[in-house]
Amino acid sequence: MFKKTLFAAAVTMMVSNAANAADYKPLDKDPEVINFGIISTESSSNLKEQWMPFLADMEKALGMKVEAFFAPDYAGIIEAMRFGKVHVAWYGNKSAIEAVDRSGGEVFVKTTKADGSQGYYSHIITHVDNKNINTLDDIFKCDQSLDFGAGDPNSTSGFLVPGYYVFAKNNIEPKDCFKTNRTANHETNLMAVANKQVHIATNNSEQIGRTLQNQPDIAKKIKVIWTSPLIPSDPMVYRKDMSEELKSRIKAFFLAYGRMGDVEHAKAVLGGMSDGQGMYLSSDNTQLYPVRQLEYFKNKLKVEGSEGLSNEEKQAKAKAIDAQLAELDILVKHQ
Repeated sequence: MFKKTLFAAAVTMMVSNAANAADYKPLDKDPEVINFGIISTESSSNLKEQWMPFLADMEKALGMKVEAFFAPDYAGIIEAMRFGKVHVAWYGNKSAIEAVDRSGGEVFVKTTKADGSQGYYSHIITHVDNKNINTLDDIFKCDQSLDFGAGDPNSTSGFLVPGYYVFAKNNIEPKDCFKTNRTANHETNLMAVANKQVHIATNNSEQIGRTLQNQPDIAKKIKVIWTSPLIPSDPMVYRKDMSEELKSRIKAFFLAYGRMGDVEHAKAVLGGMSDGQGMYLSSDNTQLYPVRQLEYFKNKLKVEGSEGLSNEEKQAKAKAIDAQLAELDILVKHQ
């Protein structure tokens, strides 16, 4: 009985995802050049410094050209994968959901930290001089006196996680609470807080850790007032319609990197990425289930708090979300 229920839930999710992904452009054949998408967590110059040594090693291992693909926002990488302009990409979990559902993507490995740990944290930060801002209660006065910096709408730690835990659960709408609301990448938001251009902003432990390594004087200007539960490690995603042979070679490169060949060189390259990465671990689309749940929970809270819906409409929408959550709950418990 359980197997039938699990299968039905999985089929429902696959049908839903297929409908969303129906308009992605299929690849005619394997690419001659691998375009590697890198989400815009920092400036392109900083990301190039971190990723180009890794991509050079990937190119050498695969025996084919690998080129970095940058875009000003996360959506640019998602859309590029959708239209076959990006074949492999580094995402956060929320943007990976979009890539899987809309862009023909498939999770194949995930990142770790240099110490072998997995995951990272979302933060709300302010300037260390803001003596009156120390907890979330201090920003929930909602008198529109504070300037707020949010992350990219497709960012897990910069948008989805604080959007749920900080705002939705406390029935707070940022646009009604703060004087100004702006969106930017993690590096820009951190610098905006350090330079007192915004009072508070979302951020994450990786960006703060990297700033501590490279710009300790800037990091000293930052104060964390909220920390999220642990967020799953970032996934790597490739186009699922590439040949099994090419996908296997790509995955083999990631799993061997830092374990085989010039191990010391590979570990040095990984150590220079983000706040210090470790070796990759095998993964798949199931790692996205907990983050999908978070999105559904957030949507349900918004429905329940909506003033523009009747009680009947709220109940109907909430019931539909509960059904989605029930399906995911089965999959999460038995993945």
